[in-house]
Amino acid sequence: MLPLKGVKVVDLTTFLATPTTGRVLGEWGADVIKVESAKGDPGRVNQAVVFGMTASDDENLGFDMANMHKRFVSLNLKSEKGLEVMHKLLADADIFITNNRTKSLAKMGLDWESLHAKYPRLIMGHGLGYGKKGPEKDAAGFDVTCYMGRGGVFGTTVNRGDAPMIPTNGYGDFQASMFLAAGLLAAYIGREQTGEGDYVTCALQHAGIYALSTGMVSAQYGNPYPKSRTEVNNPLNNVFHSKDDKWVVLCLPEYDRDWPRVMKLIGREELAEHPDYSVCQTVNDKGLAPEVTKILDDGFAQFTREELLKMFKENDMPCEPAQTPLDVYEDQNALVNEYIAPVPYPKGDRWCPTAPVQFELNDSLALEPTGMLGSATADVMKELGYSDDEIKAAIEEGAVTEATPLKVLQGK
Repeated sequence: MLPLKGVKVVDLTTFLATPTTGRVLGEWGADVIKVESAKGDPGRVNQAVVFGMTASDDENLGFDMANMHKRFVSLNLKSEKGLEVMHKLLADADIFITNNRTKSLAKMGLDWESLHAKYPRLIMGHGLGYGKKGPEKDAAGFDVTCYMGRGGVFGTTVNRGDAPMIPTNGYGDFQASMFLAAGLLAAYIGREQTGEGDYVTCALQHAGIYALSTGMVSAQYGNPYPKSRTEVNNPLNNVFHSKDDKWVVLCLPEYDRDWPRVMKLIGREELAEHPDYSVCQTVNDKGLAPEVTKILDDGFAQFTREELLKMFKENDMPCEPAQTPLDVYEDQNALVNEYIAPVPYPKGDRWCPTAPVQFELNDSLALEPTGMLGSATADVMKELGYSDDEIKAAIEEGAVTEATPLKVLQGK
């Protein structure tokens, strides 16, 4: 059984974060109807080149990864008829999700206050850049500026002295999408008790700050970031370079317990009970992290990555490769657990991450390509009670748009 079967979602979203919330709800069985303008979601039309991918009506995974399991209608919300269709959708919906700016929504009468007065049971999910209050509540924002920049991720995760990391597009978007989905489902359960919908928001800046919780709280105790890898509080939680020029990630939170074991593995038994190096508090009190890291660097550099992984796993000590996406495609744990799954395209399957929540007794839909802009416009309008003649007239006046090839949207 699909856990959200029977739930109706209206999706007025663009780009990655909030569209992915809709994808997840659809993957769990909700009927998600995505509303686009005649120009189309930029994520559909022009973002593939930004992601280093190709895009066509047959294969547009840069768009599909955030928009699977939806039906696509195209409405001109500046027209009376287009707005009428939108309100008919909302009148019967459980959830409305959007990442449009509040001032834009207010102009169309699609802001929270207007919708709550008209449809008190409707739950509204709003993906924001900076939040619903303050001078920047309507400022343009994306994950790289709001989540990575203002959220503190760039400034915190950099190896001190280096340039900030270059994240993949949407690094914060996909995390925020799940936060918003969780909030919407909490509001859905709450509505069963109160009979009233709620306004659920998730700001990218807030999501970034929350993801950095340990750094955020420890900075006020004199543990500021960024740090270099030679300045970490626990040198056994670090990355190390192998003999064959690859990186491994070690995570041993109980430093005092594990220091002697690591020293024996890398052939430095004489340091196993060293009075300064073997106690984490002493390492920090005396500022010895650079010395300890140098010992570990020299020790790790004696072995290939595979030798290190085997050696630590045999001793039940968490050590993993610093993998790239190409490595993940061949990661048997990722494959057997279906953390990535194939999407069937005419020219062959492509890998795509699945939603990071799995059910034991419920089902979720298999990943599949999306449809064209407006591909479900007529069908959805018929479900809303419009006749063929009314649909034709709406198309002719530009209030709605039928299925439109990608090349037309791109002006080719």
